[in-house]
This record gives sequence, C-alpha cells and structure tokens, in this order.
Amino acid sequence: MNLENLRPNKKSRKNKKRVGRGAGCGYDKTCGRGTKGQKSISGYSRKPNFEGGQMPLQRRVPKRGFTNIFKKEYSEVNLDRLNKIQKDEIKVEDLVEAGILKSPRKRVKILGQGQLNSAKTIHAHRISKSAQKKVEESGGKVILIEN
Repeated sequence: MNLENLRPNKKSRKNKKRVGRGAGCGYDKTCGRGTKGQKSISGYSRKPNFEGGQMPLQRRVPKRGFTNIFKKEYSEVNLDRLNKIQKDEIKVEDLVEAGILKSPRKRVKILGQGQLNSAKTIHAHRISKSAQKKVEESGGKVILIEN
C-alpha cells in the first residue's frame, strides 16, 4: 500500500447538488424544492422555534415567577483585594482604577474574606458584619454611601 493508492470509502464522498443547470441534471426548473408552497419560494427561512403554525412550546408553557424591577444589584469585593490599593481612603473610583470593578456606577458590597494589611477608610454601599469587624480591628473605618 502506497500513499497514492489511498482512496476514500465508496459512497462516502458525494458531489454537490448543482441545481438549475438544465433538464439533464435532474434538478432543473424548481431545483428540488417542488412546486408551490411557502418553502418553494426564494428567501424563505424558518424561525428556529417554528412548529408549522402549531402554538410554539414557549407560548404553551405557563409563565412562572416574577422579576422585581426595583432589585438592587451589588458588585462584591473581598477585603483581601483592597490590599492592592495603596491609598488610605478607598472610594468606588479607586476600585475601578485598580481594575477590581468595571464600572463606577455599580453598587459595591464589601465582603469579609481575607485581612486588611493597614488601616483604611472604605466608602461602600454595603458591608458585611465580618468585613466591618475586620476593618475596625485593623484601625480603619467604613463610610456607607447612600444610593
């Protein structure tokens, strides 16, 4: 057996269907789409959830629960990440500069994982009890932002 003797298995390779090339090819005129009907027309594309006019599943299934439009979401920051910032007073803008937060418009909640290396004043929207205790033990203080 040589490299030039290798062939794919019979019927494993199929030629592309060349449509609209005259009566001899077998796919002339309607090009294999049949006559009439919405699927025979050019530009037809079915939506992925289309069920042939039957009521789609996502409309048959009952809706449950509810979304609270007044929910306040917080970005959580652990204490050990605040050691990265060398300032004595840490505000939301400083967290964005340090790359800890992505947007200054987000609300911030400080969580108590890790320890603070130095006394710092932290401005945040919320803080956990364990984090507050650790900040005060290190000699710092917490200022809650009203928002």
